[in-house]
Amino acid sequence: MSFEVRKVEITSVSDASGLAGLIDDGVFAADEVIAVIGKTEGNGGVNDYTRILSDQAFRGVLMEKGGRSESEVKDIPMAWSGGCDGVITPHATVFARIADREGVATEDKRLSVGFAMSDVLLPEDIGRPAMVEKVAEGVERAMAEAGITDVADVHYVQTKTPLLVQDTIADAHARGQAVFTEDTLYSMDVSNGTTGLGIAYALGEIDAVPAAEEICKNTDLYSSVASCSSGVELDRAQIVVVGNAAASSSPYRVGHSEMQDAIDQDGIWDAIRDAGLELPDRPHHTDLGDRLVGVFLKCEADGRGQLRGRRQLMLDDSDVHHHRQIKGAVGGVAAATIGDTAVFVSVGALHQGPHGGGPVAAIVHAE
Repeated sequence: MSFEVRKVEITSVSDASGLAGLIDDGVFAADEVIAVIGKTEGNGGVNDYTRILSDQAFRGVLMEKGGRSESEVKDIPMAWSGGCDGVITPHATVFARIADREGVATEDKRLSVGFAMSDVLLPEDIGRPAMVEKVAEGVERAMAEAGITDVADVHYVQTKTPLLVQDTIADAHARGQAVFTEDTLYSMDVSNGTTGLGIAYALGEIDAVPAAEEICKNTDLYSSVASCSSGVELDRAQIVVVGNAAASSSPYRVGHSEMQDAIDQDGIWDAIRDAGLELPDRPHHTDLGDRLVGVFLKCEADGRGQLRGRRQLMLDDSDVHHHRQIKGAVGGVAAATIGDTAVFVSVGALHQGPHGGGPVAAIVHAE
């Protein structure tokens, strides 16, 4: 089994011409596409409908150019992260599983991708141990689909989960249930963070399901490979596991590391090295050539209001939400590091990487 991974720019809010071009050029067939992870140009908030527009556009291309049914195309995981603050360029990374094409003959483990959907997440599950358990079970199934047996070979887990909106809050109340928060924007962080703990539990990064009082509180508990987004599009956890597997003959490898804070370029370079690229001690983006497919980062405003001993003001800003400020800042750092503005930077990194920093994954051409 081989996999193809390509990054395409999104040139307008409902553009999927990059995906159509790859299919027309024979890079892969429409029916071989198994996942899409992308950045859209909206506000990144609860009411960011650019995620839905991109979702519709990409699924429309797969319907037009493939032979899968509408329900089959609907089940393809597409994780859209809204908000291209600063210099971030809207783009999508497309993953395809190539079954009938000869891959690279190698004894190395190469990139493999698995997908699963969790059980339904009720509004009252969000922010609670039940969500941790449901996500963890889904991660284990996605690993199995990818042919990954060692948790150390998992380098990137991208999820999309529901957040709370007025309708789902009312639904919980009507059934006599309480929700973690009635702040719909904050529920995005809560959903992301709880999912991160589910990933950490599945991969043995934490030993047990955290107690309710630790969820969204104890920032010492986190996953170093989780990238969790949330939105209004679904009622389950959509889970994409990306790792390296012996059964894969893909020409790509994936690696990961952590940014310790918002300007930690070394964390990005370490992820690229972990994927298998040899780099000088003080690398420059020109050292990458054409071997880097892309980087995927999570970020969070440091709740201590400090960055390397300097005072930070984004948490006090009443005009521009700190989500947008930190995303723009980290996007600029990442773009300057790799020399490409099409970087996947998602905000809301609670329980994903160290506090004030975040996980980084990198996919590279292995040869």
